[in-house]
Amino acid sequence: MPQTSAPVDAHLCESLVSRTELLQGHFLHVVRDTVSLPSGQEATREFVLHPGAVMVVALLDDGRVVLERQFRHPMQQVMIEFPAGKLDVGERSLVCAQRELLEETGYSAREWAFAGRLAPTIGYSNEIIDIWFARGLSLGERHLDDGEFLDVFIASPTELQAWCRSGVVIDCKTLVGALWLHNVLSGDWKLQWDHSPSDPPHRICAR
Repeated sequence: MPQTSAPVDAHLCESLVSRTELLQGHFLHVVRDTVSLPSGQEATREFVLHPGAVMVVALLDDGRVVLERQFRHPMQQVMIEFPAGKLDVGERSLVCAQRELLEETGYSAREWAFAGRLAPTIGYSNEIIDIWFARGLSLGERHLDDGEFLDVFIASPTELQAWCRSGVVIDCKTLVGALWLHNVLSGDWKLQWDHSPSDPPHRICAR
């Protein structure tokens, strides 16, 4: 169903009554909101506040893509992922994408295109990931954060699709990135490439 305007969705919306801070850690910020339901009753919603993130689908000239292998503690296994990272305070989405691609992989890109947005965990977080495509890559030196360990490797879109189908790739953002990649390469979904594109507008749920 297409996105609708606020008046049409009024019978579904909740309104904030109060907020309680549950955890302010180094990475996670967890709150409990008391909300007023459409029925007039109240309920609580516990979730993670997130500053937002980016993911980069980086295309080499031969058509292959840049991927990473990284151990993810909550999953207790090494995951295959597209390069991605969290927005710093006040950081523009494109600047974050350029920074993360360079820091994690060593690649910089001549052209960028904004693809879309992904909300990976709508039941318990307000995180939104901006999906960027990059091309015209040149390889330099990467600069990993302290305590960050990951391998960078190259794969064909066909290989990536097979890993998604077989369950080798289960990371949500990478699955969505593979969907975008497939449709872009097939010509079904178009991208607007630019040397320095504007950041996409922020979307805020109407209240």
